[in-house]
Amino acid sequence: MSPDSAVLPFPLTTGRSEGYDPAQVDEFLAAARRSFEADGDDALTAAAVRQTAFRLVKRGYQIAAVDAAMGRIEDAFAAREREVALSQAGARAWVGSSRRLAQEVLDRLSRPERERFRRVGALRWGYRIDEVDLVADRIARYLEAGESLTVEQVRTVAFRMQRSGYDEVQVDAVLDAVIEVMLAVG
Repeated sequence: MSPDSAVLPFPLTTGRSEGYDPAQVDEFLAAARRSFEADGDDALTAAAVRQTAFRLVKRGYQIAAVDAAMGRIEDAFAAREREVALSQAGARAWVGSSRRLAQEVLDRLSRPERERFRRVGALRWGYRIDEVDLVADRIARYLEAGESLTVEQVRTVAFRMQRSGYDEVQVDAVLDAVIEVMLAVG
């Protein structure tokens, strides 16, 4: 049976478009399923799912379809982690831990505009400062006042680049922490 006639879990890209390497995605999905079903100490974590990256190739799996599935997988692992933590440490400890992380994020995002993250050098490209600051304000309103914001909105945020912009690694780490807090509280 040729790959084209096999039933694939995701649609393939066409033409010159690139998508995620099907072999890598399939391997990850199999490992994630085994890990979730085994439910052991060496189980995959929601954070590990969120940080998984796949190589881009021609005739790869469509990125949006795989990303949506990865979000659902991350949600499942986060729900299990929350359940285990609640049964082991209790609700008070779990909420306290989530609250501390949320406060750390809020402290970072409450800094003055254009000073919330480290800047890259003048000859390097980083995230557009104005765009990151707009998202930071929205996240801060979510954390402070409960303004509507979904995990999916945070997961899919994308920033254009600019010279001397915000450090991508630092911004991405804070976005990951926001997702962790959102998933922790359900």
